[in-house]
Amino acid sequence: MSQDRRAFLKSAAYAATGVSLACLAGCAGVARAPSSTLIIDRLSDRLVLFRGAGGNVVAFTGPDGVLMVDGGLAEHTSELLAAVSAATGERPIHTLFNTHWHWEHTGSNERIRRMGATIIAHENTKLWLGAPVWEAWQDRMYPPRPPEALPTQTFYTSGAMTFGGEPIEYGYLMQAHTDGDIYVYFRNHNVLVTGGVVTVGRYPVLDYCTGGWIDGMRDAAQQVVTLSNDQTRIIPGTGPVQTRADVMAEHAMLEELRESIWKLMCKGLNADDILATKVTRNFDARWGDPTMFVRNAYQGLYGHSREIRGAV
Repeated sequence: MSQDRRAFLKSAAYAATGVSLACLAGCAGVARAPSSTLIIDRLSDRLVLFRGAGGNVVAFTGPDGVLMVDGGLAEHTSELLAAVSAATGERPIHTLFNTHWHWEHTGSNERIRRMGATIIAHENTKLWLGAPVWEAWQDRMYPPRPPEALPTQTFYTSGAMTFGGEPIEYGYLMQAHTDGDIYVYFRNHNVLVTGGVVTVGRYPVLDYCTGGWIDGMRDAAQQVVTLSNDQTRIIPGTGPVQTRADVMAEHAMLEELRESIWKLMCKGLNADDILATKVTRNFDARWGDPTMFVRNAYQGLYGHSREIRGAV
């Protein structure tokens, strides 16, 4: 995406909860601190999922420290970092992945980078974080984040690393939720972190202002299905752990609605006209209110209309 287009589109706190360090470090399953917003789900002896910090956060423990995937909202940073410290034996944070630029996933970047950690993201995520972003569908302007919030290491397609003796794979999910979505795969643990590409209980957010659209989201869901198997635990942007079957259902929904919405657009219907047809009726019970989804899908398809077969 061109710069011109971008310009246009443009641990004391946790100790107070009363959850013991010993329990967090060794108990299996899910725990919630009595006065905390966080739900803590231990996926293995080295992997912990934190829910309720804005977006899902995963922490992986190694001898040299902690590798995190996403960092929640800024207002939850102190509570989150205290919980991560307690759950990982007070090891330092070594590496942080950003699955995309949205602030509910990158809010702790400044604090974590000041700790000396490496922040890894797609190059597009770094560009969006460093620029003013006008989100028309939210009617909100996001100011540039300060330099210390920006990723220190970026990539374009895929990569791999070893952390704590474990292989970790990561790769680009193309233009889907945004144009900087990535996955992080802990293959030995069969845990796949997908950020905002996988959603629970609501229709996916197609952030067309920063490169997301329905075709890309459909293709990204298929990529997650291809990467996973029936035993893979898939971590969505928010909400509980999902299965491959859940992502297959999301892909099927996106596949059907993409075709239906495009056909209605070709008949001259606008987004509100399409909503009035109840085109999503077969999916609303699972995915909720379709209003924003249909409006954003419309905008994304309109922006890509010259690329779509049959466009005039």
